Amino acid sequence: MKKSTLLTSLFLFILCLSSNAKKEAGRLWPDGTQIESWFFDTTRVDISKLGKQYILTDYRIFADGRIHTSEIQALIDKAANEGGGVIVVPEGIYMTGGLNFRQGTHLHIRKGGVLMGSDFIGDYPLGKTRIEGETCTYFGALINADGLDGFTISGEGTIDGNGLRYHQQFWLRRAWNKACTNKDEQRPRLVYISNCKNVQIEGVNLQNSAFWTNHVYNSENVKFLGCRIYSLGKPDDTKGPSTDAIDLDVVKNVLIKNCYMSVNDDAVAIKGGKGPYADAFMKEYPGIEIPSESVGNGENRNIIIEDCEYGFCHGCLTLGSESVFDHNIILRRIKISSQANNLLWLKMRPDTPQRYEYITVEDITGPVKNFLLIAPWKQFYDLKGRKDSPLSYSDHIVMRNCNCDCETFFNAQKQDEVYRLSNFTFENLNIKAKNKEFHPEIVEGFTFNNLNVESEK
Repeated sequence: MKKSTLLTSLFLFILCLSSNAKKEAGRLWPDGTQIESWFFDTTRVDISKLGKQYILTDYRIFADGRIHTSEIQALIDKAANEGGGVIVVPEGIYMTGGLNFRQGTHLHIRKGGVLMGSDFIGDYPLGKTRIEGETCTYFGALINADGLDGFTISGEGTIDGNGLRYHQQFWLRRAWNKACTNKDEQRPRLVYISNCKNVQIEGVNLQNSAFWTNHVYNSENVKFLGCRIYSLGKPDDTKGPSTDAIDLDVVKNVLIKNCYMSVNDDAVAIKGGKGPYADAFMKEYPGIEIPSESVGNGENRNIIIEDCEYGFCHGCLTLGSESVFDHNIILRRIKISSQANNLLWLKMRPDTPQRYEYITVEDITGPVKNFLLIAPWKQFYDLKGRKDSPLSYSDHIVMRNCNCDCETFFNAQKQDEVYRLSNFTFENLNIKAKNKEFHPEIVEGFTFNNLNVESEK
């Protein structure tokens, strides 16, 4: 064999090994365990296999500007009683208040079809729910699915929260009372998935939410595929407060793929509970009466956000402000097309015990204000009588293969009395930053390779 041929063969062999190594790395969780095949299955929803199709207009539910909550709910109940099926929203704008889907029922919105929420909070019944890291009584969402197995939302149409009036009312109340919380000005979420498994939300536009856009609680095997999630507010600068794109709250196995997210708060926020005894589900506090709102707290495990595009948001990936234990989270292959405030944001509550571990952020391009932000989060701080401040931890955080322009590269504070940072890795980063200060000494065990951080005027 000629020398040139041998060298070519050797080069191709090494290239193949490198390619296989990258492919294998993409199939491992940050803790080194294997990612389940479920995460690589993006089979589309086929409504022809989901039973009878119940088209709104076939049941005298029309796009006539009237609120059709009771009629649509009756149709959902009818479908469930008849063995299940698909509620189909045809072309047009159909108004409704809160809807509760039943086992075996699904929602499909055709292109040009809009399911639009009422802007009167009385059209969303009160009930026991989960909101802002607490179990409490609050208003239901526009679309509610509780305790379902196999629920789907699909189509090319739109679920619109009709949020402008809620946003205006919130800012008026906040102007009157600076201490106004999110719950003080009552607003419905757009989609609330709770106690469910095997859920797929695919292709739809989810927009103009009054409050959080999608909230997934105590559920597993949930996929968001190819959705457009938008809630920035109207051109008159009435911003949509706390319109997070996707809030994950006590979940296991979640895939967010090929989505567009642009909202006036966090794009993907990892939640799970708050308060001085928020970790009572995993740790005993002998002699301590655990607050009732802490019941239902839990961990988040195995989450992948990939191949998405971000417009404006406060945080591309935010852990907190009400989160307890998060393990194996991947944000990868993300394009940021409009400056986001923070790429990775670790909100460390001084009144809540937290552990954020095995988090990987990789293959990111685009502009952000802060490449990494770690700081105490003291909004509505309350130790509820606890004398000592709980200690929190962030460890095994990896950020690699990123090309970003930012204002601040490493915006992290050392506060050992509140939280401890350990085992961080930065590698293959090409960053242009107005503030390129880097203080690896505040992290115990910081590994960094191939960092190119240049000044940006």
